[in-house]
Amino acid sequence: MDKFRAFRIHASKEGTSTGFEQMAVDDLTPGEVVIKAVWSDINYKDALAATGKGRILRTSPLNGGIDVSGHVASSTDPRFKEGDAVIVCGCGLSETIDGGYAEYVRVPAWSVVPKPDGLTLRDAMAIGTAGFTAAIAVQRMEDNGQVPETGPIVVTGATGGVGSYAIDMLSALGYEVLAFTGKSEQEPYLKEIGASGLINRNEIEMGSKPLENAQWGGAVDSVGGETLAWLTRTTNVWGNIASIGLAGGFKLETTVMPFILRGVSLLGINSVECPQYVRERAWGRLAGDLRPRHLDTIANREVSLSELPSVFEEYTAGAVTGRTVVRIDD
Repeated sequence: MDKFRAFRIHASKEGTSTGFEQMAVDDLTPGEVVIKAVWSDINYKDALAATGKGRILRTSPLNGGIDVSGHVASSTDPRFKEGDAVIVCGCGLSETIDGGYAEYVRVPAWSVVPKPDGLTLRDAMAIGTAGFTAAIAVQRMEDNGQVPETGPIVVTGATGGVGSYAIDMLSALGYEVLAFTGKSEQEPYLKEIGASGLINRNEIEMGSKPLENAQWGGAVDSVGGETLAWLTRTTNVWGNIASIGLAGGFKLETTVMPFILRGVSLLGINSVECPQYVRERAWGRLAGDLRPRHLDTIANREVSLSELPSVFEEYTAGAVTGRTVVRIDD
């Protein structure tokens, strides 16, 4: 196999450097399945890794990109044949495994999901880790008894990828969805994808009581910190909160009161290290009842592999709404 191009990240105590390098398959981290990449995407995590503003890489150097879709080029695992259309999201890519910002990717077989009917390879990366994570959150909430009758669902980080897809999916399932955001100018976008109303985070008085007035049936939270603590105090009886991110801080200062007096459940969502049956079930639903209705509205931007270095700063500055897909073959 000829040399190919990869966007490579070198991270050390001295700093982070990135650039395009020529590689061979044998240079990649080990795995049973080699994929000819067709599409990838950009996640906040990708931008942190590429700019050095977050400690994402656990080993260095690595190719960036936590997601990839493409066709199997070769496999030592009999479950996958040359030409199969496949998806890999998370699973250590760009953390311990060379990631999807390369023309070829080599991954462990356990991380590979066959592309379900009903999605194209581009659709899969338009959804990516963001939509996959939102789908797992919805599944876990449903499995724990969440139904529309329990009340509205608050979605924080609403204009980001996870938040946007959570709004789309929950509204399609019949939930009233409230978008929690500081970007009130994005109200038309949020209502277009399914939000019934907005909560301006800059106008909220969060209070400090162990229990505040119960207002929501549940929440999908990408913020953490003070916002997540507030959600535990304001979620109604037997409501579920899916905890996904920590953009607002990793500490959680709350009490046991919401959990023992209201039966609130705090559900941790880890899309990187989830069981294979959860992964396959989620992708199956993403091609079915959870397929985003506003895919093109949310994934509203496409860039080539060559253009990648110019867009990461927008993500770390919080200036991006929706999702960006990356075309690997320039």
